[in-house]
Amino acid sequence: MQVKKTKALTKLRSLNNRTKIVRGGTSAGKTICILLILIDYAIKNRDKEISVVSESVPHLRRGAYKDFLGILKSMNRYKDVQLNKSTLKYTFTNGSYIEFFSTDQPDKLRGARRTDLYINECNNIPFDAYQQLVVRTSGNVWLDYNPSSVFWVDKELIGKEDTDFVTLTYKDNDSLPVSIVNEIEKAKDKGKTSTYWANWWRVYGLGELGSLEGACIPDWKEIDTIPQEARLLGHGLDFGYSVDPSTIISLYKWNNAYIFDEVLYKKGMLNRDIHRFLEASNIKESITADSAEPKSIAELQQYGNNIHGVSKGRDSVVYGINLINQNEIFVTSRSKNLKRELGGYVWAKDKEGNTLQKPTGEHPDCIDAARYVLTDQLENPNKGNYYIY
Repeated sequence: MQVKKTKALTKLRSLNNRTKIVRGGTSAGKTICILLILIDYAIKNRDKEISVVSESVPHLRRGAYKDFLGILKSMNRYKDVQLNKSTLKYTFTNGSYIEFFSTDQPDKLRGARRTDLYINECNNIPFDAYQQLVVRTSGNVWLDYNPSSVFWVDKELIGKEDTDFVTLTYKDNDSLPVSIVNEIEKAKDKGKTSTYWANWWRVYGLGELGSLEGACIPDWKEIDTIPQEARLLGHGLDFGYSVDPSTIISLYKWNNAYIFDEVLYKKGMLNRDIHRFLEASNIKESITADSAEPKSIAELQQYGNNIHGVSKGRDSVVYGINLINQNEIFVTSRSKNLKRELGGYVWAKDKEGNTLQKPTGEHPDCIDAARYVLTDQLENPNKGNYYIY
């Protein structure tokens, strides 16, 4: 392995916050560059305890662990006596070490503390595993991944305090052979006639967020602003509090299409807070809410809000999804949480890989609100009740 200074390495060295999120496409050099930084850090600082974590030990052996050994050997720094091959732990002469373990080892997740952490391909591990690791880490936290779909990093970390975020592509890897560059760029032309290759190019070529195979609501488009001629029909409300947010999605009719616009996404809201928000936002149109919260609906009605509950029938979720898919749908650019949910809302599969008529993914708070109001308008355009049969 030849180790060279690349644009990717320069970009990563400039990150200063505790949490460093590295999103990127294929062959961008994410893993190599992060390992180079960690090795340099371990050599120059005494008694550092660095953990490199992935979904499984086989995944580590094929990837980060193999790259780590290759880097040390290319730098003439590898000493066999300093490597514990059974525990995958390499100890430097100054007492610092870099260890490798997987999230399918529960004792490791809840075990010893460390100074620094690197989770390789973090989109393959659950948020709970990340949380167990990060609360036992005093120093820097590195995360890298290919953005094949929305997951917990998008919701919980990006844009938060003390967090860096950078996107790398193959163009940041100056040492990449021309043959591999050409192979990657073939996908760009293929994407002009293939949805699969268009998504592949977006994720692995450009390092941008892609969409999962089997999305429940695949055919929606983004729109920058709501056109002047669009007509506001009503609003959908999904209640939340401490764990889930309260969400409000407004619905507009535009020619023969519908536009969803996210106007509220916030945790910790009491009913009086929701009322104050509706009042401050001058929302007077019909609001369709989740009937699982009859006391909340009644309280908001007492405040004078024009709100009614949904009457849920059998398979109401699937019915609502199908109704959305039967129409041309636009989502405003500012609806970041709705867009995130749409990207990660997929049909579940059984053990044989067969698709089930059951959605899976993170709780679809915004999608639920959108489903309520659209079905309300299409099924009962002149009524204040919401029925799904």
